[in-house]
Amino acid sequence: MQNRGRRYRQGVPGRTLRTNMVLTVAAAGALLGACARDVSGPGPAVSVTASADGAASAPTSQHFLISDQYNNRVIEVDGNGAILWHFGGGPGNVGPTAIIGVNDAQRVGALTLMAGTGAPPGTEPACPAGCADNRVMLVDHSGHIVWQYGQFGVTGSGANQLSAPVQSTYLPNGHVLITDQGNQRVIEVAPPFNRIVWQYGDTGVGGSGPDQLQDPNSAELLANGHVLIADENNNRVIEVARDHHIAATFTAGGTVSGVAFASRLPNGNTLITDSNNNRIVEVDASDHVVWQYLTNTATGSNPSPLPTRAVRLRDGTTLISDQFNHRVIVVNHAGTIVRSFGNLNHLGFGTSNTMQGLNGPYDAKVIGDFTGLTPPDGFGG
Repeated sequence: MQNRGRRYRQGVPGRTLRTNMVLTVAAAGALLGACARDVSGPGPAVSVTASADGAASAPTSQHFLISDQYNNRVIEVDGNGAILWHFGGGPGNVGPTAIIGVNDAQRVGALTLMAGTGAPPGTEPACPAGCADNRVMLVDHSGHIVWQYGQFGVTGSGANQLSAPVQSTYLPNGHVLITDQGNQRVIEVAPPFNRIVWQYGDTGVGGSGPDQLQDPNSAELLANGHVLIADENNNRVIEVARDHHIAATFTAGGTVSGVAFASRLPNGNTLITDSNNNRIVEVDASDHVVWQYLTNTATGSNPSPLPTRAVRLRDGTTLISDQFNHRVIVVNHAGTIVRSFGNLNHLGFGTSNTMQGLNGPYDAKVIGDFTGLTPPDGFGG
């Protein structure tokens, strides 16, 4: 198992979370419609310091949602790095009301959708042998889990079970698309009864044949109804139709290795996080490289930071989760860093203006900006 902060599949015994969290359709609609947001979150107010490397800086009005993986938390920060909201109590907080090894988060109305993958052995002091989470959940602004799929600490492929869910996408029809990596599949789940209504990938069988995936790492619904899947260890991005035929494949001319994320840009190009090559690469419809950025060239960088997410923002910059450089950066088209959160190649747990820190940040998004991503309300950002 490569330690990229994903693919935690060990079945660690744990308690099944027993709480009344199944939303009725009406209740879910009411919660998701309540878009007025109070930025005072649960717990004490904390902040991190943002640094800028370059002449320009991104708009400070932007709010960033960061999946701070090994700090077991999702944080919302403003453009200056002040933490406005958080879910999860940090290292050592591994209970069923928290989240372990968060790999993905997005704001959905007044709620936050997040995927808890778990902690591999040696990464979490509260469970040195590793601990599973295996849940996708919707959390309200008070930190209450109002819906989930999967059971805390349970690794499986049966009803309401997941194995290393690394990403989740809220769909305009109210369903949730889950990349269930350890089960080698992408599933579409329909609340409130949590039925699987569509699936790509043969459950538990990795491969590159028809209807097979090898450690998928993300899935986004495209405007044409197809699903764009980062098929990580098949070293490809595939665009899959609902009838399971592959409509297009992207590999940057056969050069990508360990595809961690992919999104379809408004210009029709595809943005790929090429993790093993420590680069972000944009390809056109013919799979030709038109832009790239390497995350391991700065002085003091981890030689292999294995970036995990890159999303193109509305202003044309690119937001990158530079995982084992323990930072989130925004770069412009010229490759200049215009904003940075975290300390280059130094993990930490930021709780004040003088001590910033992230630990293996896996995902970052700008709240309300769905450029290239699946907008939960059906309208692009």
